[in-house]
Amino acid sequence: MSFASEFKEFALKGNVVDLAVGVIIGAAFGKIVDSIVKDLIMPIVGKIFGGLDFSSFFIMLANPPADYKGAMTYDALTKAGVPLFAYGNFITVAINFLILAFIIFMMVKQINRLKKDAPPAPPAAPAEDVLLLREIRDSLKK
Repeated sequence: MSFASEFKEFALKGNVVDLAVGVIIGAAFGKIVDSIVKDLIMPIVGKIFGGLDFSSFFIMLANPPADYKGAMTYDALTKAGVPLFAYGNFITVAINFLILAFIIFMMVKQINRLKKDAPPAPPAAPAEDVLLLREIRDSLKK
């Protein structure tokens, strides 16, 4: 078998194509969930907690350069090359993950609910010796 035909057989297997489609859809779905968290949920959470913005939570691990005159925000300090322990971004990503996991759980739950259960297998006919034993039992009862 040539390398090209072997690769073609591998690439066209259903599992590989399904995986590729799943990864592409998952990436797009991840962007949607990221936007939901960043643009819809986090502002509400921030408003509930008095204007709290998790992305502004960080600890500087080194001082900014001596000539630095910019803002002391995460974005500005990162651009200046200051190492930061950005635990606020981690909180945002963790919330993003929890929401994504919950949405996927609900989707799988609905898909499983919509799937038709396979009809139960008809009961197998009793074996011949069981039938014979039943006849003996019934005749002894008389």
